Amino acid sequence: MEEAREANASIPFVAGHGNANTFRFHGSPAAREQAVQCLATAAVYEAGDGERGQKAVMQVVLNRLARPGYPKTVCGVVNQGASRTTGCQFSFACDGSQGRRPERAGWSTARTAARRALSGHVFAPVGEATHYHVDWIVPYWIRSLDKIAQVHSHIFYRPRQHNVA
Repeated sequence: MEEAREANASIPFVAGHGNANTFRFHGSPAAREQAVQCLATAAVYEAGDGERGQKAVMQVVLNRLARPGYPKTVCGVVNQGASRTTGCQFSFACDGSQGRRPERAGWSTARTAARRALSGHVFAPVGEATHYHVDWIVPYWIRSLDKIAQVHSHIFYRPRQHNVA
C-alpha cells in the first residue's frame, strides 16, 4: 500500500481540472428513479457513506455520459462491462460486492445527491474527471490521463489535454 501511495504521489497534478458540463436528466419518472438508484448505488459501493466522495463518483458517471465510447444512460455507464470477462468500469459491478448488503449509512445521502446531480448540480472539485482509483493501487492507465484532483483516498483523472501552441 505504501509503495502504491508513493508511486501515485510522484505523479503531479495538472493545473486546472476543467469545468464539468451540467447534466439534466430527460426521461420518464420511472426512468429517472432507475437512474437515481444506479447513481446512488455506484456512489455507495465506490465511496461508502462520505458525501464528498459520493458526489465525486456521481460526477465521473455523468462526465462519462457526455463522452464518446461510453453508454448513453446512467445505468449503462455504471454497469459497463459487467457481462464481459475483461472486467468492469466500476469494480463493485463485477467483484461480488453487490451480493453483500452495504451498511445503511450513506443511502439517503446518496439518493439525495443523485437527484440533485440529475437535476443539473455539478460537483466542481473533480471537474471533467472520467476516471479515478483509490490511492493504494496503481492502475495501468494512470499515465495516459491527466491527474486533476483528489477527494479523500480517491484520485481523479480526465482525458489528457493537449495544448495547441
